[in-house]
Amino acid sequence: MTITDPRALLTDMFRAAVASAQPALCVPPHLPPPPRGRTVVVGAGKAAAAMARAVETHWTGPLSGLVVTRYGHNVPCERIEVVEASHPVPDAAGEGAARRILEIAAGLGPDDLLLCLISGGGSALLALPAPGLTMADKQAVSKALLRSGANIGEMNCVRKHLSSIKGGRLAAATKARVVSLVISDVPGDDLSVIASGPTVPDPTSYGDALAVLEKHRIDPPKAVMDHLLAGRDETPKPGDPRLAATRTVLVATPQMALERAAEVARRAGITPVILGNALEGEAREVALVHAGIARQIVSHGQPAPAPCVLLSGGETTVTVRGHGRGGRNAEFLLALAVALDGLPGVHALAADTDGIDGTEDNAGALLSPASLKRAADLGISAKERLADNDGYGFFSALGDLLITGPTLTNVNDFRAVLVL
Repeated sequence: MTITDPRALLTDMFRAAVASAQPALCVPPHLPPPPRGRTVVVGAGKAAAAMARAVETHWTGPLSGLVVTRYGHNVPCERIEVVEASHPVPDAAGEGAARRILEIAAGLGPDDLLLCLISGGGSALLALPAPGLTMADKQAVSKALLRSGANIGEMNCVRKHLSSIKGGRLAAATKARVVSLVISDVPGDDLSVIASGPTVPDPTSYGDALAVLEKHRIDPPKAVMDHLLAGRDETPKPGDPRLAATRTVLVATPQMALERAAEVARRAGITPVILGNALEGEAREVALVHAGIARQIVSHGQPAPAPCVLLSGGETTVTVRGHGRGGRNAEFLLALAVALDGLPGVHALAADTDGIDGTEDNAGALLSPASLKRAADLGISAKERLADNDGYGFFSALGDLLITGPTLTNVNDFRAVLVL
């Protein structure tokens, strides 16, 4: 079969993946019954405001609360207050919102319901430093972790142990029944990692957090090191009675998103091959694996004959060594371009389902077999740009950035390599 517009097909698959996790669709079916007492909504993440709006639309009884989301991700709500704060590096607005959320939770009783709306990005947005630490301390560690190549589990292990609210501490602070509705953005849907698990037990320790800093050669502020070495007031662990009255529901996941994209491919006569929903590692190394599989398809029709599409999710990392404008999806695609070297018939898209690739204004980018030649015609070396971590600059020059704006959800990265 002939696909006349590979770019449009790839974009349709991405849009379907994002649509599968829209709060207006995935939140209402999982709302709990009203309690005898009050219902209070709290939450944090890039989807928090959209989730709050979905709750308001479908909740008939009294309702109040506060959620915090990233700047630019606000959705107007009538009964639930929405605060915007900084991501991925926390700021004072997030700190103030987290303090208020913790106070709200502490003021509830056994007849009340604390409905927690959790999504990716919540770890940076729900930023309340542990006693003895400052926001400047947390900002310094966050910046170092973001540049280090640490994966999301490692980053959030450290964040939980510098926090007064993450790692189960929010649920431990209330006497209310706690129900958490969660949109997963982490490999394996690990509830203790999503937004640093404010309402679930934390299996990691202060020692684990120290090991992460040592592994990635991060020298934190003295107050941070002193806090971690002291190891006082450990996060609630599995079996902690303070978290006995909690229930957590995954309402959207990366796997669901990939399956929705696969449906789009099938309707177009393309065989979908889902490689995994939890792929991790350096973006450029993950790209080499995808390139190798694409070449195997072209040469030997394995693991599926063309036309087919390789679909994958998860969260790669970038160890920043250059000075370019990157994003892990742009880095993945640029490394893929170098590895494929213009291989005919292979097109690709990589993007973050929240609409923001790292800290830039694009969700990701698109790649075609002609991308390298078009860049060369402009005097741009793909290998040099990759060495400088400048995937954004490379695809911007080609006009191949994928710009969606905030999608108001987040089920992690989406990658599609189309082999025709």
